[in-house]
Amino acid sequence: MEETQESLVFKGVAERLTLGITRILENMPGVVDVRFVEREPAEKRCLLSWEQKNTCILPEDLRDFYLTTDGFTLTWNVKLDGECVSLGCMMINSMAELCPLVRPVSPFSLPSAPTLADLDWEENSTECESEIAPFAPHFDSQSRIFELDSCGGNGKVCLVYKKCNPGVVAQQSEIWFLDRSLCWHFLTKTFTSYYRLMITHLGLPEWQYAFTPYGPGPQAKQWASLYQPLIFSSELTLADPAGDSHLNQLDPTKAFKGKAKVLAPKKKQSPQCSVSSAPKNQSSISRNSGTKR
Repeated sequence: MEETQESLVFKGVAERLTLGITRILENMPGVVDVRFVEREPAEKRCLLSWEQKNTCILPEDLRDFYLTTDGFTLTWNVKLDGECVSLGCMMINSMAELCPLVRPVSPFSLPSAPTLADLDWEENSTECESEIAPFAPHFDSQSRIFELDSCGGNGKVCLVYKKCNPGVVAQQSEIWFLDRSLCWHFLTKTFTSYYRLMITHLGLPEWQYAFTPYGPGPQAKQWASLYQPLIFSSELTLADPAGDSHLNQLDPTKAFKGKAKVLAPKKKQSPQCSVSSAPKNQSSISRNSGTKR
C-alpha cells in the first residue's frame, strides 16, 4: 500500500515537472524509451552555500525548482530501421554541477596562456543595453556565468549575471546560449521562460540554435520538421525571440513545489473557489493517469 502511494506521489510530481510532455512523446510515431530521472530535492543549505561561494543570489523560480528536484533529465529515443537512436534530451544541471563557466586561472598554467577573457572586445564595454538587444555577457569579472546545460557538446546554456562588481552580491540574472564559436545569444530573462522553451522544443538536437541568426543544422531541421514543425517555424521564432509566447504557459508556483507538499491534505473550499483556482488541465491529467496504467 505504501509503495503504491509513493508511486502515485512520484507520478504526480513527474507530471507536474514535465507538464505532461511524457504522454505526448509516447504517442508520437516512432518514439520509444521515454525516460524521466527521479531526483531528490536539493537541501536549502546547499543553495545557501552556493550563493555564498559565488556571491550571487539565485532567482526565485530557479530556487523553487531546485527545492523540488536537484536537476532535471528527460530523454527519449526513436526507432529507425529497427534500431533505437537517441534523439531528445532535456537537461538542467544539479546544484553541484552549476559551476562557473570561467574558472580561476590555475597557478600551474603558463603565464602567456590565452583565456576566455581574451575574447572580449574593448568596445563591448561601451555598449548600451535595451530590452530589444541586451548586450552580451563578458568572460571577465564583469559577468558571472554558470552552466545550466552542456547541450550535448553543441554549445552551453548559461545562467548569467551581468554588470558585476568585485565583492558585491549579484542579483539580476538572465539565460543565454553560448554556441560552439563562443558567440552569445540571448534566450530569456527568467528561468521559468527558459524551462517552458525547453519543454516546448522537446529537447530536440540543436533547438537552441533556433534563437541564433543561422539556426539549427540541416539534420536537426529535419528532425524538427518531423516532431515539432510548429515550434521551429520561422514565424514563431521571429515573433517571440525571448520565448515568452502565449503557448504552453508555465506557472512556477504550481510546477515547482517540493515533494513533501504533495502529501499535505488539501483544505476544503467552496465550490466557486475550487473552480476558479483549479488548473484547466487538472481534470484531463487525472483521467489520463487513471486510465493509463
